[in-house]
Amino acid sequence: MKQALVIIDVQKDYFLGGKLELVGSDLALEKINLLEDAFLARQWPIIYIQHIKPDPKANFFAMGTTGADLHEGLRVQEDSRVIVKHFPNSFLQTELLSALTGLGAERLVIAGMMTQMCVDSTTRAARELGFQPLVISDATATRDLKFNNQEVSAANVQLSFLSALETFAEIKTTKEFLQEL
Repeated sequence: MKQALVIIDVQKDYFLGGKLELVGSDLALEKINLLEDAFLARQWPIIYIQHIKPDPKANFFAMGTTGADLHEGLRVQEDSRVIVKHFPNSFLQTELLSALTGLGAERLVIAGMMTQMCVDSTTRAARELGFQPLVISDATATRDLKFNNQEVSAANVQLSFLSALETFAEIKTTKEFLQEL
């Protein structure tokens, strides 16, 4: 089965000093790098997704800001495929579907940020479009949320969304996935 690695929104605003620092973004990047290394060594496709908000006054990922740039720790190469999106779902109004179809990809190995937003919506859409998504749980990151005047820790957000995604995707750790190869 042909697989592609889809790395979602690993951008500077989600790291220390960024406009919306996530809990565990550095650790997730370390795991993403292991995935990138495995795919690059096998010459398997990697697609980087970059969320850009067209409004220059956006709260994060504003067009033209360094915070919207892909993190320099990624293994982006000169010929890497980078797809810009404007919505949480990486398929919505982008060429992601045609790129994956052109590659003959069946299984999407999904990593990136934020688990409860772009990872979740992209994973669900991938399943609905007929792909076999696999989310790498420790290669994702999120943040603390607040709802109804209650704090929800990033750990609980992560656990909740990954457990819900099991309906739509296989969920594995980086180590589990790499041991399969």
